[in-house]
Amino acid sequence: MVDLTKMNRDNLGKLFDYAILPKNSIERDVRNGCAEAKTYNCAAFYVSSPYWVPVVKEELAGTNIHVACGINFAWGSGTPAVKAFETAEAIRLGCTSVDMTMNVGAIRDGRWDIVKEELHSFHQAAQGNLTKAIIEACFLTDDEITRVTTLVAEEGIDYVKTSTGQFEGPSMKQFLVMRKAAEGSHLGLKVSGVKFPRPQNAYAFILAGADLIGTRAAPEIIDAIDDMRAIGLVPHFKS
Repeated sequence: MVDLTKMNRDNLGKLFDYAILPKNSIERDVRNGCAEAKTYNCAAFYVSSPYWVPVVKEELAGTNIHVACGINFAWGSGTPAVKAFETAEAIRLGCTSVDMTMNVGAIRDGRWDIVKEELHSFHQAAQGNLTKAIIEACFLTDDEITRVTTLVAEEGIDYVKTSTGQFEGPSMKQFLVMRKAAEGSHLGLKVSGVKFPRPQNAYAFILAGADLIGTRAAPEIIDAIDDMRAIGLVPHFKS
């Protein structure tokens, strides 16, 4: 669990995967986003598909910020083979972290064979780079969240992620179901789709056990740390 008493402006950004996802983004937007990711020392900078990866790779060269993109984002209804191909292409272009949107329909239909196949092919195609599986918790029952989180852990994927952020984000209850299902495993927990007010809710998820927050509002949330400490939501820094 993250110890927020040890987090300050120098390291707080490593709790955030910063993303630029609008469909109408242009190259200037991506480059500006990369500059912000560097300013705030984020964990990763995400684009919604491999198309922009070469630009992100160029902008982040020489940093320790992951070059990252979504796979089959945001619908996740592609076949396992399509997802594997897209993952391999993203890695070839320079990605070091990939988030695959899972097939919600297959999960809800109990097609666990399809779920296992897409997890395995995604994991293999990532070639040892950081992997995150997006379960889109807002569409799932507690039992489905538990089952799919367990399968993500069994495949050896690095993180389970609540949402794409393009639909309804997770409730705290849904996140806690996911957290419980991941207990005792290696799985990291990533929350995306944080609802307004974003700073308060983002820090609440971190206090509840999230290892990463995926968001388009990373600067806003990081800039709010002093206010969050002033109102007692976030513990004070201890050197």
